[in-house]
Amino acid sequence: MIQRYTRPEMANIWTEENKLNKWLDIEIAALEGWNKIGIIPTSALKNIKKHVRLDVEKIHNIEKKTGHDVIAFVEQISETAGKYGYYLHYGLTSSDILDTSLALQLRDAGNLLLKDIADFLKTLREKSLAYKDTVMMGRTHGIHAEPLTFGFKLAGWYFEFLRHSKRMTFAIQEINVGKISGAVGTFSNVDPRVEEYVCKKFSLEREMFSTQIISRDRHAFFLSVVGMIAASCEKVALQIRLLQQSELSEVAEPFGRGQKGSSAMPHKRNPILSERICGLARIIKKNVSVAMDNIALWHERDISHSSAERIVFPDSTILLDYIITLLHRIIKDMDVFEKNMNKNIDANKKVFFSQMLLNTLVMKGVSRKYAYELVQKKSFESIYDNKDFFLLVKQDAEIQKYLTEEEIDDIFDINYLLRNLKSMFEKLQ
Repeated sequence: MIQRYTRPEMANIWTEENKLNKWLDIEIAALEGWNKIGIIPTSALKNIKKHVRLDVEKIHNIEKKTGHDVIAFVEQISETAGKYGYYLHYGLTSSDILDTSLALQLRDAGNLLLKDIADFLKTLREKSLAYKDTVMMGRTHGIHAEPLTFGFKLAGWYFEFLRHSKRMTFAIQEINVGKISGAVGTFSNVDPRVEEYVCKKFSLEREMFSTQIISRDRHAFFLSVVGMIAASCEKVALQIRLLQQSELSEVAEPFGRGQKGSSAMPHKRNPILSERICGLARIIKKNVSVAMDNIALWHERDISHSSAERIVFPDSTILLDYIITLLHRIIKDMDVFEKNMNKNIDANKKVFFSQMLLNTLVMKGVSRKYAYELVQKKSFESIYDNKDFFLLVKQDAEIQKYLTEEEIDDIFDINYLLRNLKSMFEKLQ
């Protein structure tokens, strides 16, 4: 992943050095397991732990000859481990190391993402309560529907990311699995007690039945959750973009001192942060399909998944870490233009009371079909002739047959439309 969209803490999880150190940790843990059951002498174990050293550059140089990264790794650490170096990788296959270490990396990445979400949730809750009474127009299909509040919109996002927190927690549990079970998972050359020891040491669950690898349905599920979270980030960012349009101008993402919006037009304040989130989310979502494709492998394993996983897991988690924190910044520091929200409501000419009027007429015994046609006619007249819907209704002789002036006045009460929001916001307390 390019540096521009990479935060240091997540980047460190996916460094080559961190990966190889985890490989070494697992190799040593396997030796400890062998020692525990009496296969490898304690003196040999102590000697290896004292002398073994990791040399990343040398591993890469060896790999140029071997064409196999794990063999290069084992060769290099064995050379440094002293006279007992031959015990390293005893009874193991490459995927014992690769898949178990990948689980550790994905667990670390998932936990960092959980922290990102938790921080974001605090701000979403705070902002939702701050704007719980800030009335704005609700829109469906991009068209004025009925009023809601900006806090209500934010609360919807809050509960969406709260669900994502639960999903990520479960996804981490699903991926938190190791295997030290040998070439096809049958423990033909490794004792199951070694796997038990290694997994316990790293707080991993044991794969119930592995082949040469841990089944990729676990990895696909993890990345699917990452993809869903990215899609929700895109959803929120898209709404910010829409609300920042000149014709609405109800919300604007932060715009720093000295920032420029356009090289040609000084007046521009473009929602570039939100647009960036939308673009990067597309990459993450596409990566999910790669993880799905990796489930189906030949027999007990092929390596068609391997090269792809070297890209999709680091890139997806790095990008999600970036866009969540960027979205968090947007929501925390955004400008909210309540006057423009009120202006846009006023521009509606009270047409958003159409459903209230329809329902009231129906309760008066008017057929729904006729009542709908009657209200629609007046609504369109208000919209396209730029007339106040309330006045049109009060002046309509046909409507006056069914409703008194006082009943019409009662219909056009915005507080009534919003009456249930108070109890809904109690869910945030």
